[in-house]
Amino acid sequence: MTKKDEILKLLSGKIRMLFLDMHLRYECLQEIRLRVNTPLILVLAGKEYFVSEYGQLINDINNTYIVTTQDMKETLEYISNFSLYAYEDEIRQGFITVHGGHRIGVAGRVILDGERIKSIQHISFMNIRISHEIKGCANRIIPYLYNGNEICHTLIISPPCCGKTTMLRDVVRLLSDGDNNRAGVCVGLVDERSEIAACYKGIPQNDVGIRTDILDCCPKAEGMLMLIRSMSPRLIAVDEIGKKEDIDAIAYVMNCGCKMLATVHGSSMEDIRKKPVLKRLIEDKMFARYIILQSGHRPGVIDSICNENGQALYIGRQAREYSF
Repeated sequence: MTKKDEILKLLSGKIRMLFLDMHLRYECLQEIRLRVNTPLILVLAGKEYFVSEYGQLINDINNTYIVTTQDMKETLEYISNFSLYAYEDEIRQGFITVHGGHRIGVAGRVILDGERIKSIQHISFMNIRISHEIKGCANRIIPYLYNGNEICHTLIISPPCCGKTTMLRDVVRLLSDGDNNRAGVCVGLVDERSEIAACYKGIPQNDVGIRTDILDCCPKAEGMLMLIRSMSPRLIAVDEIGKKEDIDAIAYVMNCGCKMLATVHGSSMEDIRKKPVLKRLIEDKMFARYIILQSGHRPGVIDSICNENGQALYIGRQAREYSF
């Protein structure tokens, strides 16, 4: 099934007809935003567009297609295969992952059971995030992640929406598969938000390598400890660390002799140092490699690669050489 077919089958009949009229380049489609009684919005190649009533991409808010309650109802039915109850656990976390690895974020009225979120009802807001793999985007940084034959503890530092998850996914794939020069290693992946492997019914929709074991929708700190106990990984990978329990779990993993690969929001090593929970990473030299992505209009632009002392092993040339 093509990406186009995967997306079209999720949409209500009226919105599907608009998409057929638009002749979109689906490889550039990033998000579809549905909000009841407001205009349909698409994000293509980082730019936001409205959709007209005639299936045209426009910048003017006038004469836009307005998402209806029926559109939302139909779309939810198609996403859940007419059994929303079967996806109750995922909805409780605010998203549903579907075939192809696409992730649908949902919002509406939250139902609580004490302090615990029981479910989300009257879903009136939806963000369909299109899954895109960029295989090979990490090819040229892999040599920097080794010290001799040993993989280094590596932290990818990135501002939001700058390609850190895409980069992490490809690093996991490459280290897991190995190549003619380096043997592949067993990787334990904690995919808390189903964004890296994008598992659907337990099967990864994205290629994360032949030696990768995945804990899907599992909190990072608990997942790291579970993998150490159960799967004997050589490397553990997690996305978007930030809590004290994450840092404690990372220290435990490292003390067990397992390598760490993680990402964090930030703009530099100094930026991380300024954050109370994260400064330990820098001050204790827990990571031996830092891949720093640059903010800008394109994702995956490498600003620099540094060692544990902050010494640059690579500096981007006008942020062009390592972009994807």
